[in-house]
Formats: sequence, structure tokens, C-alpha cells
Amino acid sequence: MDTKELWDNVLLEIESFVSKANFATWFKDTKISGFESGVIYLSVPNTFVQEWLLKKFHSLILKLLRQSSESIHALEYVIKEESKQKNQYIPTKQSSPTKELPLSEHYVNKDDNLNPRYTFESFVVGPFNELAYAAAQAVIKNPGITYNPFFIYGNSGHGKTHLIQAIGNAVKAVDPSKKIFYFTSEKFLNDYVSSVQANKVDQFKDKYRKYDMLIMDDVQFLSGKEKTQEELFHLFNIMKDSNKHIVFSCDKHPNFVTGLEDRLKSRFAAGMVIDIPAPDNESRVAIIKSKCASINLFVDDGIIDYLADSIRGNIRDLEGVINLIVCQSETKNKVLTLNEVKDLVKNSIKQKKLLSYKEVVKIIADFYKIEEESIYEKTRKKEVIKPRQIIMYILREDFSISYPSIGEKLGGRDHTTVIHSYEKIKSEIKSDMLLSKEIQEIRGMIG
Repeated sequence: MDTKELWDNVLLEIESFVSKANFATWFKDTKISGFESGVIYLSVPNTFVQEWLLKKFHSLILKLLRQSSESIHALEYVIKEESKQKNQYIPTKQSSPTKELPLSEHYVNKDDNLNPRYTFESFVVGPFNELAYAAAQAVIKNPGITYNPFFIYGNSGHGKTHLIQAIGNAVKAVDPSKKIFYFTSEKFLNDYVSSVQANKVDQFKDKYRKYDMLIMDDVQFLSGKEKTQEELFHLFNIMKDSNKHIVFSCDKHPNFVTGLEDRLKSRFAAGMVIDIPAPDNESRVAIIKSKCASINLFVDDGIIDYLADSIRGNIRDLEGVINLIVCQSETKNKVLTLNEVKDLVKNSIKQKKLLSYKEVVKIIADFYKIEEESIYEKTRKKEVIKPRQIIMYILREDFSISYPSIGEKLGGRDHTTVIHSYEKIKSEIKSDMLLSKEIQEIRGMIG
């Protein structure tokens, strides 16, 4: 049996069942390593991928394998030899919980400012960022043309910086001759101010115009900086006219950045503008498992579920707690219990402000400039229906209040009405940019 050909054929079939993002994330670096007594042994890069394939794709893979050969009866997963290590991390005073990277891998490249650790191999793809990931892959395949400019926005800690730097690293890997430069808007501003003070504006312009791809992080900090925005406007035009790619990140959609010139907003919108929202629960679980796998840390599923449920919205908070778990495990020379992890979370992560449902209603009613009392009434006015549905969505999604309780609190409504409202907002938020932005702002007000 030609196992390579067999697996290639199976992968072709799998591509038609899953998204490009999921395919790239879960099936890269997989291959059949053996076949014995009707059992296919599938080699995977780490335990994280092994668990995910078992949970999400095992039935599909086995079905496709059996369709290819009647001699195949079962499927088992094996970790690549170079990744075979103990699943259980047992800290000692002499050992370090993480593998030390070569020093060179810690350094930011001075020529392009890119962090080599920000790659797509370490970027976890989930429902919350799947579209952004797929668009980024399109940019890599055709830089300077496809989705130019490429504009990513979302709250802090959603993975924007990782994604945009991964684009730069990927383009550089494909074509090392490409000149790429990553920088923050603050760096761009400071460079411009310094050039004006030193009467070296031409040198400033030449510095940024020489690159094939520019990646600017945190565009929002240019708000109100008219002269710097003017320079960015001219730089943008020159790059675009020369088929050079420009990638941006921001904390909000460009149309909602106050103090940003309309001509810049229109140029940002001319490319691809994509939101990276807060990761959903499933994605948070995947991120935690990926991080743990990368440092060879075993964490019980109960702890993972607790972390995913307790720490919402910010990936950096998740990573910070995992680092704390590693530190505490090493200090205590043991694997932490769930209660010990709960204490870590309680003491290290800013807890969500405790609000009553009435306070949530007031915040959202004020946001939409309607009377608070109208939320509880039986009215079907359009200007009330939407805020009420959003309240139901927030109370369910962010505060985990039961459907019947939400209905009872909001004027004695049937729980099926609440379910309908929740599902409606949940669905529309994926395609309605304005709605997504409004809910994002509301969540910021709720705290």
C-alpha cells in the first residue's frame, strides 16, 4: 500500500469538507507513518493536534480511509519522533518548564522589525478569526495585489499583532528579497516629528518608500495628528500605485476612529477591512491547549475548561495565567489543582465588574437614547426591539443568565422569545459590521 498516495487522496477529500483555515491549521505536517494489521497510524506534530483531530475529525478521516481501502479497520495517532515527550509536566528545582529557544530566535530582526516567533504555525485559528486568517493567506499568495490595503481591527489581545507580523514573516519566507518593515503608528509619528525638527523630511520619506510591504500597528494613535496623517496619505498612494502592499491594524473600524481624515478612511476601506472579535469559548480552549502544548505543560481538561470560561476576550490574559501556572508549578514542584488555579485567576486577572441586570438595561438604553422603561414594555417599536434583543444577548452571552430568567426580568417574556433574540443577534453580529461595533462599545461600557 502506497501510504503517501493514500493520505494525499484523503487530504484532497478533506479539503472539500472543511475551511481553508481549518485545513491549514489541523492537517499541516500530518502523514501516515505506518499500516499494520488493518490499523493506520497517522503521524501528527503534537498532542494538541492529536486531541483536536480525535474530537473533531476522527470519524471523517476514518470514513475516507475505509472508502479508499477495505483493508483499513482502525485509525490511531502517533506523535512525531521529534515531538515525543512526556505529557505530564513534572517540575523540579533544577529544570525549566519551557524549552529555551536559541537566542537568535528571541531577537526582533533590526532590518524589518519582525518578531520571528509571530508565525502562522503558532497562530490558532478558530471561528472568531477564521475570516481574517483566510484573507491573510490570500495576501501572502499575491502581495501587492490582493486585499491591498489589508486592514485588521479589534480590541487589544485578540491576536492582531500576531496576525499582521505573521503575514510579514510568511512573505519573507516565500521571497527573502522582499523588503518588509513592521512599525507602530507611534514610531511613524516620532520619526516624522524628528525629521521635521532636523529638516530631514525627504530622508523620512525615502526611509518608508523603499519597502515592498509596510505593516503599521495601532493606527488609532494617529488620531488628530493632521500632518502625520498627510504624510501617511502620500505614502499610501505611492505604495498602492507601485503595487506595494500595506497592512494596518487598529482597535476599531476606520470609520469609527475619531480624528482620522476622511481621505484616509476611504483608502483603508478600498481594500479589505476585517474584524477580529473576542475568541469564542471553543477557540479559547484551543488557544490554551496550543500554548500548553508549545511549552510541554500538561493541564487537566477541567482546568482548561475553567480558564476558557473565566477569562474571556483577551488572549494575552489567557497566556499570562498559563505562565503563572508554569511558575507556580515549578515553585511548588507539583501540578496545580483546580482550586489553586482558581486562586491564581482571582488574584491576577481583573474581574468583570459586578452589575445587576437593571444596570445593564440602563447602559444599553442610554446608549441607544431610549427610555429605560420601554425595554420592559410590550411595545414592538423598531427603536426598542433592537436594544432589547441586544440586552438579551449580552445577559446570556456575557453573564450566563438562563433564558427563562432573562425573560422574567425583562417584562415577563417567554423564554422562546429570549432564545430567538439571542440567536438573531449572535447570527447578525457576524455579518453586520455596525452591530458588531455597537456591541463592542457596549461591552466596553459594561466593563
